Amino acid sequence: MRELSKIQETELHQALRGLDAELRQSIAAFERGEIVDLDLPIGRLSRVDAMQQQAMAKAEQVRMEQRLEQVGAALERMADGEYGYCCLSGEPIGYARLRARPETPFSVESQEKLEGSR
Repeated sequence: MRELSKIQETELHQALRGLDAELRQSIAAFERGEIVDLDLPIGRLSRVDAMQQQAMAKAEQVRMEQRLEQVGAALERMADGEYGYCCLSGEPIGYARLRARPETPFSVESQEKLEGSR
């Protein structure tokens, strides 16, 4: 597998910056969202439904915050000249994988090993 070209690296840097902005905006929108007031007189099923929606929204916010951390780490690796290399094997990560998930720290092979060991 070959290393990234300057054009590819620039494209991925822009993708990471865009993803960073998008995630920050989405997280801020979640934080402005309304929380269910359990003291309001609404029906029992409506309350349960609202609580489930609130729990799902919170879980999504946590996933976005974790992905934002990964984006930040990828930008740091890029600044250090280590971006595009697997953090487990040290081998180059394929360009197609980085285009699909620019913040990934692992090659497909290493990711499979990590998931298989769980």
